[in-house]
This record gives sequence, C-alpha cells and structure tokens, in this order.
Amino acid sequence: MGRSVDLGTQCWWVAISFSLMLSCVERVSTQIKYSVPEEVKVGSVVGNVAKDLGLDISSLEKRRFRIVSGVPFLVLQKSLDREKESEHKLILTAIDGGNPPRSGTVNVTVIVLDSNDNHPTFSQEVYYATVRENTDAGVFVIKLNATDLDEGLNGQIEYFFGEELKGNLYEIFNMDKDTGELRINGEIDFEKTDIFKLDVHATDKGQPPMSADCTVIISVLDVNDNKPEIEVTSLSKIVSEDSKPGTVVALISITDQDAGLNGKVICSLSDNIPFDLKPSFQDNMYSLVIKHKLDRESVSHYDVTITATDCGVPPLSTSRTLSIDVSDVNDNAPQFAQNPVELYLVAGSSPGLDSLGRCVFGQDTLLVAYWWWSEGPVAPVSGSLASVSAPQGGCGYNVACHHQCVNVCVNGWMTGCVKRFGALRD
Repeated sequence: MGRSVDLGTQCWWVAISFSLMLSCVERVSTQIKYSVPEEVKVGSVVGNVAKDLGLDISSLEKRRFRIVSGVPFLVLQKSLDREKESEHKLILTAIDGGNPPRSGTVNVTVIVLDSNDNHPTFSQEVYYATVRENTDAGVFVIKLNATDLDEGLNGQIEYFFGEELKGNLYEIFNMDKDTGELRINGEIDFEKTDIFKLDVHATDKGQPPMSADCTVIISVLDVNDNKPEIEVTSLSKIVSEDSKPGTVVALISITDQDAGLNGKVICSLSDNIPFDLKPSFQDNMYSLVIKHKLDRESVSHYDVTITATDCGVPPLSTSRTLSIDVSDVNDNAPQFAQNPVELYLVAGSSPGLDSLGRCVFGQDTLLVAYWWWSEGPVAPVSGSLASVSAPQGGCGYNVACHHQCVNVCVNGWMTGCVKRFGALRD
C-alpha cells in the first residue's frame, strides 16, 4: 500500500474499487491522474503506481535495486464524497538507500466521479400562493425550486404533480417540468373551491432516479361575480284589509355565493307602501310585514319590489316584485247621495224600473239589498207600489201614480240594517 508524504500540503491516503478497470490513468510528465467513482469501497485499489509510471519491478531487483515498501499500490483508506471534495492531489516520494539518500517525487491526482447518491431538495417543504378567481389561463402562480448536489444527469431535476391529485386539478393547473413554474390552465371559481392543495415531486435523471416531495397550497381570492338571490319561501297573495300591523305577509331568503363584503347583502323595499322588512334570527332571512293599517277602498292592490344589494366593489343587486291584493271587509255602511232623497214623478208616468233614478250606493264589495218602507202619517207603501233593484240601487214604481205624496224609506244593508229616507211625489 502506498504512502504519501506532506510536502507543504496535507498527507492523503486514498483508495478505490477493487478493479483498475474502473479507473482511467493519464501520465503527463511527472503526473498521474486517476478517475474514481465516489461509491467505491474502502480498501479498493486505486492504481498500481509503479506500473503506471512504467517501472518493471522484476528488472529493478535483477539490477540489484531493493524495493523497501513493497509494490506501490494506491489504496482507498476512507470513503469518498464528491460533494465535499471532488479532487484529491497527492505527492508520491521515492527514496533510495544511498548515503546520503536521494529521492524523487511524482504528483498524483485523484478525480472523484459523481454517483447519484443525493436526493433533490426543495427550498421549502410547503409553498403558499394566492390567485384571484376568474384569472385567465396561462397566468403565473408560483415557481418551485429544488436543488441536487450531484452533477450531470444526476443533478438535473424534473417536476411532476403527485399521482394522488384529483383529476380536475390537472385541468386547472399546469406544471412546467423543467422550470418548476406553476401556471393556471383552467377555470378558477371561488364558489366551487376556495383553496387548492397540490403535491409535487422533484425527480433527478440519475440511475436509479431519486426524488423529493413538497406541498403547494393555493388560496383563491373572491371576486364579486355573483348577484344576490331572492327566494320567497312563503307568500300570502291576498291580505285582509283589517290585518293588524306586524302581520307577516311573506318569508324571504336572501343568499349571495360570494364571501366577505362581496357576500354581505342589504335589502330595501319600494317607497310609499304599507309594508316593511324585518330581519329574522336566522342569517339572511327576512319577514315582509304590514307596517300600518290597510284600506282597500283607498288602495286594493300593491306591487312590492324587494331589492337586494351586496357590498362588493362594484356592488351587484337583484330585485323581485311581489303582487299583493287587499281583500275587503264590511267596514263601510251603504250611503245615499242625499239624505233625504227627493224623487219626483210626473203624474201619469208609466211604471218601470229606474223611473225614479238611482239613489243608493255602497263602497264595500258585498251585495246590498234594498226594500221600501214608509213611516209617518201616510199609509205604508207596499212592494206593489214601488221597487228598488239590487245591487244597482235603481228606484222605480210599479203602478200608475196620481197626485199622492208618499214618504218612503229605502233600507240598504250588508251585515245590518242602515236606514235612509226618501220621498215619492207627484
């Protein structure tokens, strides 16, 4: 086994794989170069120095030269690591047995060849990125970076998505296998997915290849791209005019698929209507209630427009109109245009309906019944003398009338009897 002597540099003991076939020998002047794979075992022969120098050991003995240290083989004493030191420079010294002794030196260089013994390493175990929804395809998201201490093909890295990814993620994102750049490839919709988790492999081109893994977490930023939605879960299309304030007419649900301020909704009603919106204990639920007393005789139908507007920039809104009818209750008595009503009949006029005119009307929608009756000193007027049509309120007489003056009362009723007076004269 050879020995190196320090001549101003550190002393080295080197060795290599058991066969010289793995080594390349180059002789330049007084230099010898060996190329050694870094994975060779300790104790392996790097080279036969005497042979590589062109020395014939047997001829030296015949010429009465003595080999003091045996045949000079260069042997690996410690494991090699190219990533720490890729080249070793040694000085081999030969000393004769004379007095004084004389010596000669030769430079020995051992180049350590790379083996694929290092995994790629990512700069981070977890990468974080953000992207706005609806971003166009091709937009850059993030660049991953992995390094490999090996050289050549052993240090060249390719990037791939992990096999456990969901199928649609391959359609949404694209990974450049050579640069590690991650770009958008498909539609980004916050309402469908607000965060993506990707597994990425970095693999070198050595044999056998070695790899490393990392995780990429991509948060999607919401864009105000959804209008609020109004859903009427319950509606009374007909409301009685005697309904009390606070009576619930409809239940309304407001939703917005956006998040944050983009999903916060403010509701309003059309102006000058006797209704109000009251928030429920549940989020985004409202009750449409009667705000004050209704009067069908004033307004019998309302078109209530509900508008929902979000707080996004720019804000988006939607509207829905509810049609509500006010039903009648018997809250108005029949009315005569005049009280008393004076009706004049020319003597000798022909009998017939409406010959005395129309004298009664009612504001409510219920039918009004009429009949004749008389009071005072004159004799009662029978139904055969005069009649009143219902519901028109037309007054007429049934027989020929002479110069008689009759006081009569026309009675109109709905839920009770309301008395009004009239007169029949010649």
